[in-house]
Amino acid sequence: MSIAELTTFLGWLSVINIGVLLFSTTMVVLFRDFAANIHAKMFSISKDDVPFGYFQYLAQYKTLTLIFNLAPYVALKVMF
Repeated sequence: MSIAELTTFLGWLSVINIGVLLFSTTMVVLFRDFAANIHAKMFSISKDDVPFGYFQYLAQYKTLTLIFNLAPYVALKVMF
């Protein structure tokens, strides 16, 4: 795999992951109560703890996307 192919791969990977992050965030914001009820029942946790889980999931997903997708892509674009 060449540097150009790797750069293209990381670029598309970043686009896909950012799209998933935006979709997830939108769904959590729009359907907060509905999803919280379902997840509280599924995982046997209190409904008050579910938003913390959503926040933690979105924060970790964003961090991993930035570190493993976007940062290497930007570094390769700057280098070449």
